[in-house]
Amino acid sequence: MRNRPVQKADQIYELLRHSIVMLEMAPGAPIVERELCATWEVSRTPVREAVQRLAEEGLVVVVPHSGTYVSRISYRSAEEGFVIRRALEVEGVRRAASLATEDDSRALDRVILRMREIVTSGRLERYLDEDDALHFSLARMSGMTRLWKFIMIAKVDLDRMRQLSATVPGHLARVTEQHAAIADAVKRGKADQAELAMRIHLESSFEVMSGLLRAGEGIFVEGEK
Repeated sequence: MRNRPVQKADQIYELLRHSIVMLEMAPGAPIVERELCATWEVSRTPVREAVQRLAEEGLVVVVPHSGTYVSRISYRSAEEGFVIRRALEVEGVRRAASLATEDDSRALDRVILRMREIVTSGRLERYLDEDDALHFSLARMSGMTRLWKFIMIAKVDLDRMRQLSATVPGHLARVTEQHAAIADAVKRGKADQAELAMRIHLESSFEVMSGLLRAGEGIFVEGEK
């Protein structure tokens, strides 16, 4: 953290965001700026900047005269994010199927291999990073340079629901094979098959995530944040 203030704020933002998305910081947990400053040996300025960015994303809520807290998950926002993500990724994967190179195909194979290793080893907390790596690769392959940025914005609440769903028995094994089907269609240049595989993957995953609402007391909040 001993670099320029802007870089410090970016680093703190990334660390906090990752902890929130991975549920290392639970919905409703307080965020105490002075403790973060002490942990990272920084002034309050970069911490406040990072927290403000998280608040703009909806991952943090500032309650006047009370404090700052990790936001609970808004199902309505997650559902909206799902609709936006599906539209963007379906278009992106169709383009990726027409543009994929041999290097792209090998990169997809490596991610699928890592996913299978994670599922086999049971280290499910690592899966979300590989999941993002695959979808990022497909977005990059589409040739649309800002596609992943917009997907990231849309899927804020979805990401935490994805992490919650990691422990659903058999879910990540099914997801991995869905990812493999998407990758296979892209590598073969089959745009229609890639689109169908992506739709099946996103829609079935969101159905599993939606089932978490019944067991998510204290984690979810109705309506918009």
